[in-house]
Amino acid sequence: MEQRDIEIFLTLADELHFGRTAERLHVSSARISQAVKKLEHRIGAKLFDRTSRLVTLTPIGSQLRDDLAPAYEQIQAAVARAIEAGRGGGGVLRVGFIGAGVGMLVYEVAEVFRARHPGGEVQALEQRYADATTLLAGDEIDVLLCVAPALWTGMSESPVLFSEAPVLAVSARHPFARRAAVRLDDLARTAVLRPRLLTPEVDALAVPPATPAGRPVERGPDFGTIQEMLALVGAGRGVYPVPAHAQRFDSRPDVAYVPIEDAQPFDWRLLWRTASTTQQLRGFVRAAQDVVADRPNPLLD
Repeated sequence: MEQRDIEIFLTLADELHFGRTAERLHVSSARISQAVKKLEHRIGAKLFDRTSRLVTLTPIGSQLRDDLAPAYEQIQAAVARAIEAGRGGGGVLRVGFIGAGVGMLVYEVAEVFRARHPGGEVQALEQRYADATTLLAGDEIDVLLCVAPALWTGMSESPVLFSEAPVLAVSARHPFARRAAVRLDDLARTAVLRPRLLTPEVDALAVPPATPAGRPVERGPDFGTIQEMLALVGAGRGVYPVPAHAQRFDSRPDVAYVPIEDAQPFDWRLLWRTASTTQQLRGFVRAAQDVVADRPNPLLD
């Protein structure tokens, strides 16, 4: 069994969606189907039950996932340790972020990290909403500063670094712009934008499928970058919940920000592939924890 086929199987077992699996691994859906058929032929049994709407693991598929996942992570971790030993703990750590304010914090952490680890270097890479977790899973970045927890198999996360109050980005002409605050039930009264390619689990962290009163939340156009989102909001095409620091870093005359009274805070953390855990990465996590210590919101202080 080839390593790539194992990776495809485990990712599909996690996502249970051929399209999202293809996006995470940067391959075609046909390649995913081919790998699954190859594995099923070798094992002599179905690993997935597939319909036009649903993909589920068979009992044999569930057992294979449970048996393979720990061994695969151990192999990946061993390779990562060997690479780190070969480069003496140095090299470039690729850190992903979304938005100017978050980028400033990444560079602040990078300065502390470099002072502690002279052989290491940090490359800060701005990501789009649509690509961040996909690039992390695809090994194009090493660690991501984000508000999503480790929802996928093979991912690790730092403790929450800090929490940030949510605000609703609305058109300056929207009736909500004249209010002191809104509540989650108000989301049923307007279209809410949708980040392109995000999994439902990550999307629901900011936008619930229904309000606390049980009313469905209508979704508007999708977007891939912060600037696309702000342009849609300013044009009155929809609204979107964002962290409070957007009021400082994404200020524009056609967009207003209104506090959301009853929404959960955005919990910022570092996210990385478990198999890629190295001393260098752990050092960056420790630097981040030290930089934000005793700072309620390092993006606003």
